Amino acid sequence: MKTQSPPSSSEETDPRLLEALASLNQIGGAINQIGPSDAGSNDVSLQLIVESAIRVVPGSSAVIYTYNQGTDEFEKESRVSAEADGHAPASANRPDDAPRPNGSGMRTIQRGRRTLSYEEPDLNVHPYHAARGVKAVACFPLIVAEQAVGVLYIYLFEEREFTHLEQLMLDNFVNQAAMAIYHARRLAGIRRDLARKEQDLNRLRRAALLISSRLRLEETLESILQLALEVTNAQYGIFRLLDKSGEFLVTRAVSGLYLDRPMVEKLPLSGTSIMAHVARQREPLLVPDLREEPWSHVYYPLDAGLKMLSELAVPLINASGRLEGVLNLESPNLRGFSEDDSHMLQSLATYAVTAIQEVRLLDALQEVSQLLLSQPCQKVLDHLSLVANDLLNASSSAIWVLEDHELTLTASNGDYRHGDRIPLQGSLIGQAVLLRKPVSTSDLDSNRLDPQEANSQGWSRALVVPLLMGNNGQALGAFSVFSTDPQVGRFTESEWDEKVLTCLAHYAALAVQNESHQQALRLSQEQHWIAEAFAAVGDVSANLLHNMNNKVGTIPVRVQAIQDKYDQLLGADSYLSNNLTEIERSAMEAMQIVQENLSHLRPIRMENVRVASCVTEAIHAAQVPSTVQIKTERLEGLPMVTAGKQSLTLVFKNLIENAIVAMHANGLITVQGSSGLEWVEVSVTDSGPGIPPDLHDKIFELNFSGRPGTHPGKLGFGLWWVKNLMTRLGGSVMVESDGRHGTTFLLRLPCAELERKP
Repeated sequence: MKTQSPPSSSEETDPRLLEALASLNQIGGAINQIGPSDAGSNDVSLQLIVESAIRVVPGSSAVIYTYNQGTDEFEKESRVSAEADGHAPASANRPDDAPRPNGSGMRTIQRGRRTLSYEEPDLNVHPYHAARGVKAVACFPLIVAEQAVGVLYIYLFEEREFTHLEQLMLDNFVNQAAMAIYHARRLAGIRRDLARKEQDLNRLRRAALLISSRLRLEETLESILQLALEVTNAQYGIFRLLDKSGEFLVTRAVSGLYLDRPMVEKLPLSGTSIMAHVARQREPLLVPDLREEPWSHVYYPLDAGLKMLSELAVPLINASGRLEGVLNLESPNLRGFSEDDSHMLQSLATYAVTAIQEVRLLDALQEVSQLLLSQPCQKVLDHLSLVANDLLNASSSAIWVLEDHELTLTASNGDYRHGDRIPLQGSLIGQAVLLRKPVSTSDLDSNRLDPQEANSQGWSRALVVPLLMGNNGQALGAFSVFSTDPQVGRFTESEWDEKVLTCLAHYAALAVQNESHQQALRLSQEQHWIAEAFAAVGDVSANLLHNMNNKVGTIPVRVQAIQDKYDQLLGADSYLSNNLTEIERSAMEAMQIVQENLSHLRPIRMENVRVASCVTEAIHAAQVPSTVQIKTERLEGLPMVTAGKQSLTLVFKNLIENAIVAMHANGLITVQGSSGLEWVEVSVTDSGPGIPPDLHDKIFELNFSGRPGTHPGKLGFGLWWVKNLMTRLGGSVMVESDGRHGTTFLLRLPCAELERKP
C-alpha cells in the first residue's frame, strides 16, 4: 500500500497564520501583565491587537472603541487604532470617526455578531473613512460573558471581500480584545471596591479616636475596657451591656490581675448592685469607699477571692437617650479613683458608644449585604425589620411598599398589629413617602395616625423614612419604627437613629428594586421560552390538523356516497342507516373538537378586551350546577385590557370549573375586579377547602394533579395552561390560600394603552 507523503509546511500553513499565532501569544502576555496599578488602562494590549490585525489583513486599518452597556453608548475617548502603510491621516487632530447611533458599530452590538458592509445594502461606510478611500468595513463585536464591551473595525482600501482565513484570524483577535477590556474593567472594579472598604475602615478608626479599630463587637468591647483601665491607671474592670429585653446587664468583657473566679453572671436591672443602680439612674457614680453605707450592702463583687475598696461606674447612653450598658472599674485601694478619672471615663464612654453603634451597624450591614446576594426579597426585608428593632431598641418595625395610592405592609417585627394596607394620604407613614424625607413624632396625633390604635399599641413615638430609588429619588415605600418607652430620648432628638434607619431603608430599597428587576427578567425569559414552545407546538398542531382533515375528513364524504348508492337498502334497514348517520356525526364532531382545541396553540391575536364580557362568556360556557352560586363584583367599570379574547375567556372558564370541582359542586365563587395605573387585577375566589401553602408553586406544573382518581389531571393541566396563557398575554397569575378557608387566584393583565390613567 502506497503511503501518501504529508504536505510540507509551506503548503499547509499561511505565513499570516503563523504571524497571527505569534501576535496572539504576545497579546495574551500583555493581558496577563495587567495588574491592579494598570486597572484603569488597557491601551498596550489593545494597541497590539489593532497592529496585529492590520498585519493579517494587508492594506487595512483597524480601530477599537469600547462600549458601556449600562449607558448603551460608545466611549469616544477610548479609541485605539493602527493605520495601513500609505493611509495615515493627513491631520494630526483626533480622527472624527466616533461610532454613529445607526452605524455598523451599534448594529453589530445589537446583533451580537459581525457586520460586513458589502453584505448590508443599507449600511454606508462612515463619512470620515469614506473620504479617506475606504471601500469596505468589517465590524466585530467584543463580547465577554454575554456582555458587549466594545467593537473592532477593520477598513479595506480596495474593492474586495474579507477572506475566510482573515475573518477567522480576526475572530481570535476579537476574543483577545474583549478579554483585555473585560479584565481591565474587572480589576478597576476590584480597586474601587477595595478603596471603598479601606475608606470604611478609616472612617471607623477616625470615629473611634482612642478606641482600638478592631471590627468585631467583642474585640471592640475588650479594647474599650483595656483603654479605660489605661487612662485611669486601674487594674480591674468589667463591661456589661443591656440585653434586648432591657431587663438584664450581660457581661461582655472582663479584665484584671489574679482573677480567680470572676462574677460574670447577668445582673437584673431592677437588682441591688451598683451597676444596676447606675443603669437606672443614668448617671456616673464614684464610690471612694465601698465599706461605707449604702454601698457596702449593694456591692456585687468582681471576684469572690478579691477585696475591692473603691469603684467607678459610668453608663453608656447613646444620642437618643437609650442605655447601651455600664462600664465599671474597681480598685483594691481606698479612693482609687478621682473626679478627673470620672470625667475621663465619661469622655471615653461617649466614644465607646459611637464605636459600639458603628460596629453593630457595620456587622448588620455586612450580613444584609450577604443576604441581598443570596436570599429572596422577603427574607431580606424580614431580617431588616429585626435588625431595625435591635439597633434602635424599638418595640416594633414595619416596611411598606407603595402600590398605586396605598401602602402595603411587606414585613414587620415586634408587637406590630397594624392593618395590611394604609392610605398614602392622611397618615404619618404616607407623609414620609410624599415628602421623600424622614418624618418623626413624639405625639401620634389623630391627624397622622389613628389615636385608638396608638393607644392600643402603647406607642409613644415613631420614626419613618422613605425607601428611595436611585438618583431620581423616587419613593418605593417606607420603613417605620415605633417605641413604647416614654422615658428614653425621642427619635426627633437623635440624628443617629435617623441615619441608621435611612441606611437600612436604602438596603430595603435595593432589595425591592432587585426583586423587581429579577421578576421582570424572569417574566421576559418565561415569555420567550413559552413563545418558542408554542411556536413549535403550533407547527406540530398544524401538521396534525392537516392529517386529520385528510383521514377523518373523508368519512362524511364516504358515508354520503354509501347513502346515495344504497338508498333502498338503508331505507329497509334502520339499524344500518342510523349507524351510518352516527358515524358521519361523530366524524364531524371529532373534526370540530380538534380544530377548536388546536386553535389555542396558534399565535394569540392581541386586542383591547373587556374583562366583564370574557367572564360572562366563561360562566355561560362552564357547566355550572344549580348548587353553585357565582357572584361578580366591580367588573363592568374596569379599563379594557390588552389580551386575546378567546384565550382570556378560556382562562376564566378553567378557573371556574376548577373551583366547582374544589367545592364539590356546592358553594360560592366570587369574581372581583380592581385596577391600577397600568394593570387590571381580577380575583377568582371559591369557598372550597383551599390549597396548602406548600403546593402553591407545584399546582402550576404540567405533571401535577391535585385530585388523582376523581378527576385525573384536572387541576394540574388546567392551571399549567392558565399560567402559560397568562404569560403569553403579558400578565401573571398567583394563588392565595391558607389550605383551610378557600382559594383565591389573582390574575394581573396590562391595561390597554388608551385606557391607562395619566
